[in-house]
Amino acid sequence: MARYTGPVCRLCRTEQKKLFLKGERCKSDKCPLNKKRGVPGKDPKGRAGKRSEYGLQLREKQKLKRIYNMLEKQFRLTFERAQKMPGITGENLVALLESRLDNVVFRMHFAVNRAQARQLVSHRHILVNGKIVNIPSYQVKAGDTISVKEGSKKLVVILDALNEVAKSGTAPWISVDVDAQRGTFNALPRREEVTDLADVKEQLVVELYSK
Repeated sequence: MARYTGPVCRLCRTEQKKLFLKGERCKSDKCPLNKKRGVPGKDPKGRAGKRSEYGLQLREKQKLKRIYNMLEKQFRLTFERAQKMPGITGENLVALLESRLDNVVFRMHFAVNRAQARQLVSHRHILVNGKIVNIPSYQVKAGDTISVKEGSKKLVVILDALNEVAKSGTAPWISVDVDAQRGTFNALPRREEVTDLADVKEQLVVELYSK
């Protein structure tokens, strides 16, 4: 199963935006963006040129792809599926990304970031409707119950991650029982509900792939 194995802070520096790929570290003073680190590979004294229309579309696609911890082929397939669905393609794309199992595990605070959530799923710690599912890209449906396997409920990484529920709550389309380490995916989210993507312009991604 292919995945990105390079330094993730470099990805945030490339986009000049916090993608929250390392959980709590991204909120701390250790984040390179807090130290005003420049774009990797660029002369810090160099002058940034004006981006072309294609450049803006590409950066938006890369940003969204990296937020959800995906590589190009899988992201493109998800877009093509969104295109075939009724409704607005960009909103469909966000809904499909949000209903990936690794993302749902992250949203339920069983993991501190999507990479850790992907690992929990791959290592068979997560159940969907009572059955083990070890495919991170599995599409969760409205009404599905996601839970931690009984033998994994004492894992420190999961217990630590669940502390975030009390601090920041959960997404409005998800409900979580912290004590039972179980949650329900109530419905596909509406675009305006995904507030941490407020500055993402998914329409630019649609325009890029539609060329």
